[in-house]
Amino acid sequence: MPPQRRSAGMSQNKETKKRPESSSTDFKTSTELSVKKHRDKDADFVTLCTSLHVSDLVCDRTWKMYKGLQESLDEFAEDQKRLWAASLFAVVTDMDAASFTVTQVLKAVSMNLKQFLALVRKLDINLDTISTKVNSALTRLDNKHDVTLALYQKFEKTCKKIFAEAPESKESEITRTCWTMFLLAKGKALQMEDDLVISFQLLLCTLELFIKRCPPDMLQPLYQSAISKVQIPVTRTSRRNQNNAKARPVVPEVDMQLLETLCKENQCNVDEVKNVYQTSFSAFLVSLDLLKAPGLPQASSINQQYEEHYLKSRDIDARLFLDSDETLVAPKVDPVQVERTPKKNMLEEDAMPIHQTPIRAAMNSIQQLRGDLISRGDRPSTNLVTYFKNCTVDPTRDVLKRLETMGPKFSQRFAEAVGPRCITLGKQRFTLGVKLYYKVMEAMLKSEEKRLSVQNFSKLLNDPTFHTSLLACALEVVMATYGESSFKTGGYNNGRCGGIPGEADLCFPWILDVLNLSAFDFYKVIESFIKADVTLSKDIVKHLETCENLIMERIAWKTDSPLFELLKQEHEGGAVEQAEAPASFNQPLQHNHTAADLYLSPVRPCLRIVPPESPATAGAPAAAPAPSQPAPQAAGQNPRHLKSNSLSLFYKKLYRLAYTRLKMLCSYLLSPYPELEPIIWTLFQHTLQHKYELMRDRHLDQLMMSAMYAICKVKSVDLRFKAIVSSYKNMPNTNQETFKHVLIAEDHYDSIIVFYNQVFMQRLKTNILQYASTRPPSLSPIPQIPCSPYKFPSSPLRVPGSSNVYISPMKSTRSPGIMTPRSRMLVSIGESFGTPNRFQKINQMVSSGDRSLKRTSDHGGAPKILKRLRFDVDGQDEPGGSKSDGDSTLIQRLNDLTSARNRMQEQKMKEDAESRKEHH
Repeated sequence: MPPQRRSAGMSQNKETKKRPESSSTDFKTSTELSVKKHRDKDADFVTLCTSLHVSDLVCDRTWKMYKGLQESLDEFAEDQKRLWAASLFAVVTDMDAASFTVTQVLKAVSMNLKQFLALVRKLDINLDTISTKVNSALTRLDNKHDVTLALYQKFEKTCKKIFAEAPESKESEITRTCWTMFLLAKGKALQMEDDLVISFQLLLCTLELFIKRCPPDMLQPLYQSAISKVQIPVTRTSRRNQNNAKARPVVPEVDMQLLETLCKENQCNVDEVKNVYQTSFSAFLVSLDLLKAPGLPQASSINQQYEEHYLKSRDIDARLFLDSDETLVAPKVDPVQVERTPKKNMLEEDAMPIHQTPIRAAMNSIQQLRGDLISRGDRPSTNLVTYFKNCTVDPTRDVLKRLETMGPKFSQRFAEAVGPRCITLGKQRFTLGVKLYYKVMEAMLKSEEKRLSVQNFSKLLNDPTFHTSLLACALEVVMATYGESSFKTGGYNNGRCGGIPGEADLCFPWILDVLNLSAFDFYKVIESFIKADVTLSKDIVKHLETCENLIMERIAWKTDSPLFELLKQEHEGGAVEQAEAPASFNQPLQHNHTAADLYLSPVRPCLRIVPPESPATAGAPAAAPAPSQPAPQAAGQNPRHLKSNSLSLFYKKLYRLAYTRLKMLCSYLLSPYPELEPIIWTLFQHTLQHKYELMRDRHLDQLMMSAMYAICKVKSVDLRFKAIVSSYKNMPNTNQETFKHVLIAEDHYDSIIVFYNQVFMQRLKTNILQYASTRPPSLSPIPQIPCSPYKFPSSPLRVPGSSNVYISPMKSTRSPGIMTPRSRMLVSIGESFGTPNRFQKINQMVSSGDRSLKRTSDHGGAPKILKRLRFDVDGQDEPGGSKSDGDSTLIQRLNDLTSARNRMQEQKMKEDAESRKEHH
């Protein structure tokens, strides 16, 4: 049954194996390559190693890796020089012995960065070829390249708007120096160089400096006039040991009028950019002694300092973006021609479609978040204060004190991750988070008041875990909106999962660590948070859903998680009680649990106890007793085990996630054996239910892959772990950490193969063998996979009888034009339509909505079938010469809208009734 472990001769790269003690010494004493020692190797390989100044030890290890890979990578036989370069990168990264930069190795083999990264990843033909450390370095390079490319493309477009046509050499020198100085500032001021938003704000600061010091005749009129005569002085904090002298002003530097123009042109918040200028950028200028210098920075000096920084970081030379160098910029591909509606059929202001660049998308998301919170203060609103005062115990003091304590802690940790002078930026993020926290809390309480017909939420509002979870979720939304929390690494933080030592980021679950919150408690608030804030964008909703999945996959299974205590209590209650009965798998998942359900009612009775309108449950969910009250028992009835409401919902979602991922992996590997999927699922589900200790400090997918291998083994299906892992890597939201870094015993990690042999098979051997007998265990029911409950806030509903008319909840009071693409029109019922002819155009759009044929042109001809539906707004006649009755058609459409809205309300009432019935 145990799989045979295959090796490519690269065991020295495994993180679980200690490197020889002599490795670091050899590197220090022999940094120059001795050609005589490598006569057994290919001469061209030795020449490459010599040109990159690697040591004898690196040369030997790289050659050993290459020979181990040679037979498995026949496709690169004719391009072995690139294979050598990829192997060299993997070895020096693993050894921390880099003697060359990434750009130098790319130049040596004439290769583009993206191609190179893909090649290094292809080297991982076996589980122990490429370490997680190397993979983290690849991910970091990939992210940094993408961010820097987006910044350069924005820089290039912005410079064309700033600088007037001038002698090419002069303009080129200014733009080159400006870009190089920005790269230097980013490298010195930020630890997270792949932070797109803060980097862009730093770029605007650099542009501001160059614009106001540039000769006026080289500027476009807009920026000539934007330069003001009065500037705000930048203050510099006095150095230590200067008798605590007060900060003294230096040469006036910040041109607010110019900065405001730059921010307006680039949809950037001026207060945030000003803060970056007065902290990080001004400190950078002081370090270069550029504050008092009147003219433009010297190109040679800036270039030399960046050269030193680039060589020290062993990174990519981002100056090469200026030259469209092949190592950084992929060859241009002719853009695909996309059919567009003719301009004559658009409103004048809607003529040009917007290309959604990464920076534009980020700025739009931030603008929307800030716009939604612009009327919100960082103190409780009047309505919220009323809810607080209605409580038996007023929580106001504790709420404010908690925020007062957490604010500085958050800002400090933010600065530690982003940059040493970014504390004020952290304060700004926290303030936005607090505004969102209050907004969502108020919406939740209004919903609970409507659901329960109570106003006293004392128990909920005096629960510190609820408040911390709600605040954490709000801050995570803010961080994700600014792009500082993402899942490009598959949900693993580089600094904490075998990545680059000392490197930190703000990726989830960073916020849980900052606020000292368990993942299981955070999970309880996610669904209610999304339902309470209908203004959340689809990307943010997807982000929070990914957070929820990460919690179920691994984060909630850490040793100190309260989940294990709940499971222990559940199983100690009796063998008949389970986290979730298998019989309920194929029942629809009712998404009617609120945060109050999950925080106030850690346990729920199997029988109805107290009616929801009883005073005993004021502020608690329906059909659930207050936590402090024991559940009364019927006369003569044995005490019954209380079932955890939060645990039950967690396991329902866990099973559905687990089966969804298993089904996907089976579709990759076992399509000829469809009968195996339900058997694998039965073993997988049995493990999660009865052997849940195997999940401690492990990942859901580790049990999934092990269950698949075990069943294939007993069913005599030839499926190797290598094939399982290869297919697994193609699944979304996966990381090689999952199968390379598996807990075997305390503080000992190894590959998924070792885990299967030494842990999984040993614990489940008897159960696995039952599937080979003539009387195998009964199959577990297949969970019903519902649509995501999180799509309804953003998903419009189609109006019945119309192919292209939709309605969706109004997300804010802002003008629809701000949040819609220019190639479409959005109408918000209840707002002014604007000019009189706008109503007529809307009328014509609706009346033409059912046709998928393009209008006959002015020159006549047959109608042309459209590939994509569009609205017609030019008021042409209907085919056949008759005009549509626009008014009556619009009335019919509005009637349809009303009917759709009524159906939605009826459905909501039905769901509420079912929810109450379920609790009863």
